[in-house]
Amino acid sequence: MEFNNRVFGCVVVKSINSNYNADFSGQPRTLPDGTVYATDKALKYAIRNYWMKMFPSEKIFYFTQYDDNGNPLTLDNLVIRHFGMFPTKKIQQEKGKGKTKKVEEVEVLDKVSLKNKLLECIDIKCFGATYAGKTNISIHGAVQINHGINIWKENNIFSEQIKSPVATEEGDEMTTIGRSVKLQEGHYLHHFSINPINTENKLTSEDIAKLKEAMCKGVTYYDSAAKAGTDNELLIWIQLKKESKIVLPNINSLIKKEQLTKENSKLVFDLSEVSNLVKKYEKDIEKYEVYYQKENTKIINGPVAQDHFDLN
Repeated sequence: MEFNNRVFGCVVVKSINSNYNADFSGQPRTLPDGTVYATDKALKYAIRNYWMKMFPSEKIFYFTQYDDNGNPLTLDNLVIRHFGMFPTKKIQQEKGKGKTKKVEEVEVLDKVSLKNKLLECIDIKCFGATYAGKTNISIHGAVQINHGINIWKENNIFSEQIKSPVATEEGDEMTTIGRSVKLQEGHYLHHFSINPINTENKLTSEDIAKLKEAMCKGVTYYDSAAKAGTDNELLIWIQLKKESKIVLPNINSLIKKEQLTKENSKLVFDLSEVSNLVKKYEKDIEKYEVYYQKENTKIINGPVAQDHFDLN
C-alpha cells in the first residue's frame, strides 16, 4: 500500500562518554562556536546497518560491501552484485558517411531501467543517490535528514591515552601508545522530513514501518568500542493528513538547550513548543507521536498519553 503522507520530526541520539560521529582526526565534530554536531551520514549509516541485519531480504546499496578478496566493491560492481548485470536496450545507429553510410542495431546501457533497478533498494528510495559509475544518475530521495546538533548545555570533549599490547614495528622496545577522544555528554538532534512525491518509486507503508523502526533502534543496535554509550533516545513523528499543504518548521528551533533538564538522573524533554505547533495546525495533522527511552528519559508537555511509546 502506497504511503502518501508528509512527515516532519526529529531523532535524538544520546552519547555519554562516547564519540557518536568522529572526524578523520578522531575528534567529535564541532561547529566554529564549539558546539558538537554529527553529520546526517552518521544516522543514515546506523539506519542502513539496521536494515542490513534485521531485514536481510531488503536490498541496501550504499553500504560498504566486499568482494571475495576482501576489497570494497565499486559502484558498478555493486550493481552487478544486486542485479546480476547492467540492463541494456537495442537502438538503431548510423555508421559511416555518404554511400558507405548504413544503419546498424547496437546494444547500449538502458539508463532508465538502471534507475528503476536502483530504486528497488530501500536506502536509495528513502535517501536518494548520486550514481557516478558506468553512467550518471541522480535520484532525489523522499527522506531528508539534517545534521544532528548537540542540544545539551555543555560540549565537554576529553581524551585518554590507550596502550596497545603490540609494537608498531618488529624490534621496537615499546608497545604502541594511542589516544581516544570522547564527548562527556551529548544529545544530538537530527531534524528530518519525509515527502513521498520526491521519489519516482512510491514509498509503501511497509517501507515507512521499517524506516521508523530503524530510526528508533538503529543507533543503539550499532555497537562498537568507540560508540559504546551512544544510543537512540527520542523520536518525534508528526504525520500530516494526505491533503495537507502546510510546511512545518525545523524541529531544532523548537527544542532548545534551556528545555533540557535532569530529574533523578533522567533527562527531561520539555516539548511545549512542539505541542503548541501541533495544536496550531491540528486540522492538518493526522498523528503526533513520541517514542523515547522510558528508563532514562521523561517527557513533559508532549502529546496525549496514548501517543507516548517506548523506543523498543
